Amino acid sequence: MVVHLMADFFGVSAMQLTDQSMISGIMVSAAGAAGMSASGSPVVLKHPDGALSVILPLDGCHMSLHTNPERETALLDVLATPPHDPQRALDVLMRRLAASTVRTERRERG
Repeated sequence: MVVHLMADFFGVSAMQLTDQSMISGIMVSAAGAAGMSASGSPVVLKHPDGALSVILPLDGCHMSLHTNPERETALLDVLATPPHDPQRALDVLMRRLAASTVRTERRERG
């Protein structure tokens, strides 16, 4: 079984959402808090409008975060295998991204 956690962050400052180093660091910290090991460095794609797509490959799963600074939003996707807890990763992002609203959904898959 795989746990699929999705979260939408609203009201995040555009300055945070365009900071590649900060977002990459948060992703690595979040994975560590969930007990997941990165199988590579974060892959960061910077889009012409300043938005970022950050993908962190993990052993047997992944985390990704897509930002939209114009709308002050970020979309998180975490796939985690037991015994890893994606909620711990979400907790790190919630503390660091200072969103006004966070909407989450969790599904068990496979």
